[in-house]
Amino acid sequence: MAFRITFHGGAGSVTGSNFLVEGSEGILLVDAGLEQGRDFCVECMYAPFPFDASSIDALVITHAHLDHIGRAPKLVREGFGGKVYMTEATRDLMALMLSDSVSLLAQEAKRYGRDPLYQEADVERLLELVETIPYHEERTVAPGLSIYLRDTGHILGAASVRIKDADGTTVAFTGDLGNSPNPYLRETEMVPDADAVIMEAVYGDRLHEHVDQRVPQLRDALKRALARGGTILMPAFSMERTQLMLYEISNLMEAGEIPKFPVFLDSPLAIGVTDIYEKHAGEYFNDEAKAETRKEGSIFRFPFLTMTPSREDSETIAGEPNPKLIIAGAGMSHGGRIGKWEAKYLPDPKTTLFIVGYQAPGSPGRLLQDGSPKVKLDGREVKVKATVESLTSWSAHADREGLLKFAEGTLPRAKAIFVSIGEPSAQRFLAQRIHDFLGAKAIVPSKDEVWEITKEGATKLS
Repeated sequence: MAFRITFHGGAGSVTGSNFLVEGSEGILLVDAGLEQGRDFCVECMYAPFPFDASSIDALVITHAHLDHIGRAPKLVREGFGGKVYMTEATRDLMALMLSDSVSLLAQEAKRYGRDPLYQEADVERLLELVETIPYHEERTVAPGLSIYLRDTGHILGAASVRIKDADGTTVAFTGDLGNSPNPYLRETEMVPDADAVIMEAVYGDRLHEHVDQRVPQLRDALKRALARGGTILMPAFSMERTQLMLYEISNLMEAGEIPKFPVFLDSPLAIGVTDIYEKHAGEYFNDEAKAETRKEGSIFRFPFLTMTPSREDSETIAGEPNPKLIIAGAGMSHGGRIGKWEAKYLPDPKTTLFIVGYQAPGSPGRLLQDGSPKVKLDGREVKVKATVESLTSWSAHADREGLLKFAEGTLPRAKAIFVSIGEPSAQRFLAQRIHDFLGAKAIVPSKDEVWEITKEGATKLS
């Protein structure tokens, strides 16, 4: 027998991960993500799934980013009633992320004249179906199909999933692979036991340059910002990037490499995510971070950090004297509390804005990064006199060398490596490198293509 895999999402695009896996007896779905950024398609988001949701035996979630979980409640709404498998940390993060997204999706639906993609009741029903699995435990999840999860080092609880059919044929999905080494997460685990691998390629054509210098760069940038004497703004993604920034700033203060000054985490979502990271530190952190946590109680909190979950708490920040640092979402300055602070402080030449993550073309964050003298925030045009600094190499994704190293670790077992979840140019570049440097069969699938996987290799069916 053989697997049949249909690339319903994550093929030719960075977001919208969604793969249908049909075994000799059972049917699995790997991820049910939203399309976001330049991949965003209104019709695609609201369209029914291109398969019968009630026919799926189980859903496996690789990690809790919305481009991997964002349509899972819709799957339940369309009739899915099987089990949903993931790590315990992913379950907790998913519950937070999906609950947070309900109101945002309702606003989008109103703008497009649609019914909401899903509601809180759908999220609750999805969570009732969840069954958690630890790393490194083989678990039968559907007729004739078992799964085995490994740590990818991407975000807390992120996992690759290796699926085994009744005849022993195996296929693996990486989800997103981490930018190892991470100061507190474990390194990406290799997958040497899959006959075919479907891997991500977000940075398949790019290098994270000067990774070893990113903390000194952060230190020096903070010193420059403090010397200006104004407010420091940091639009940060609530999951992983915010926690990484808190960790490094805390260490820089403790080591005396930067002065101690007030830092405000002004994001209810990021605060909630940080709580979950702390809750699962003993299970998911690397040994050094576990020891640090046992000693300090938290590797993210420090005496000069104030968390402001409520709107009332947030309003008090304006009255605090400068210099001060405000970390708030959204990461691309297209919503959340950061817009309020940018509107207030960007016209001040003493202000410093730090860009610490990818900024999609057309987003306010990208305009600021590119040096625009003005930006529109919540319908208001705001003049930009602040200093804008981009801090690079903080991505949670492996770069092209890390991805090539991962691909090498799948050999010689893997007879086919599918390069997906990335811009088409990045997918093609990485596939060519896998072919040229490793001599392996690398395939760039198109959306909705169907492939048959056997122990001998892969065959395109349609």
